[in-house]
Amino acid sequence: MLETTLRQGGAIAASGRGNRALFRVIGVMLLASLLGGCGINTIPTLDEQAKAAWSEVANQYQRRADLIPNLVETVKGYASHEKEVLTDVVEARAKATQMTVPDDILTNPEAFQQFQKVQGDLSGALARLLAVVENYPDLKANQNFLALQSQLEGTENRIAIARRDYIEAVRAYNTELRTIPGRWWHALLYSDLQPMENFSVSEETSKAPSVKF
Repeated sequence: MLETTLRQGGAIAASGRGNRALFRVIGVMLLASLLGGCGINTIPTLDEQAKAAWSEVANQYQRRADLIPNLVETVKGYASHEKEVLTDVVEARAKATQMTVPDDILTNPEAFQQFQKVQGDLSGALARLLAVVENYPDLKANQNFLALQSQLEGTENRIAIARRDYIEAVRAYNTELRTIPGRWWHALLYSDLQPMENFSVSEETSKAPSVKF
């Protein structure tokens, strides 16, 4: 009788321990669900999205820079005396590609503004070069130039899209840092994450150079 009672008591104790473990698991799941629902992961998620959007911006600007040497050489073959315009493009590209981009560029106003400036200068130099091409019908009909023209046009479109996506991603991220509950989570858990810089150039300087003839 005593043995049976002890076995029953042990079973009840084991059952109680099992129930407590189950309650703890359920409690953890509920807590995780509540925290997820109140935005604890929003800031790091938006941070990663903005950084990914920036990488695409940088990639497209590099793609444009890679096209320029062949473009300059092709134009030079038909308009070698347009030295000033050609030199401006070469120098602007050099400044854009030789700029050291720091790891903290997205939260570094001076570095971000410098990046905007060198890319804007290159856009302006390209626009002047493409305007000069209007004076050379043979160049405009050259198959190599037409291929480069098409690639450049596609790249400028990709740059515009990448910039748009980055602007929107940073807007969402910065807004989350400034509004509740994002402000609370930022203060509690993500104080190392700072607001990001965004493009703020005028419409005239940010307009992609026209490559259609």
